[in-house]
Amino acid sequence: MFNFLWGVLFVAVNFALFLACYRLFGKNGLYMWIAAATVLANIQVVKTIEMFGIVMTLGNTIYATIYLTTDLLNEKYGEKEAKKAVWFGFFTMIMSLVIMQMVLVFKPAPDDLAHDSLQTIFGMVPRIVLGSLCAYFVSQFLDVRIFSRLKKAYPGRGQLWIRNNGSTGISQLVDTLVFCSIAFAGEYPWDVWWEIAITTYVLKFVISVASTPVIYMARSFKFKEEQ
Repeated sequence: MFNFLWGVLFVAVNFALFLACYRLFGKNGLYMWIAAATVLANIQVVKTIEMFGIVMTLGNTIYATIYLTTDLLNEKYGEKEAKKAVWFGFFTMIMSLVIMQMVLVFKPAPDDLAHDSLQTIFGMVPRIVLGSLCAYFVSQFLDVRIFSRLKKAYPGRGQLWIRNNGSTGISQLVDTLVFCSIAFAGEYPWDVWWEIAITTYVLKFVISVASTPVIYMARSFKFKEEQ
């Protein structure tokens, strides 16, 4: 029960900080959030927790806000800006991966305290790294495309929830299947593989649905330089 209650607070804090980032820094804040979220998601995923008897990884909350960010960019600034944000996040993932792998190659000093911890966090299994990169690249561009299509089919301001949840629901399913296939196929029995995939997707989608009021709030923000 503690993890559930703390998890609710954790989700609320993530959303509040997202809104603050956009309110304070405008569109540039959204690109900043994408960069921070991609790095933090890959750090948090190393930690596992148990909730209602189900073991899950952290990182799903902050990762879900990436979809929230690109959908908001698509809604207010257009598909081109949303795609730019996806490339921004992808470059951030590559940059942090390359730099931190080089950091791990350095031989630590005899009294060093950080190397083992950094190895645990950033010494990722190649299949997991490849799965994360492929899943991000495919699902994020898919999310942008679907959102744009839904924007044409359901253009009403009150229909934002359809555009947001529709695009995110499909793209996160693809994200989960791509990641789990590359990272875990053959590593676990199929029943375990499906359990990992289903629980991961359900958690991501629930968080995304919970973010619906957040994207409505963020859309209402107005900035002098954009008027």
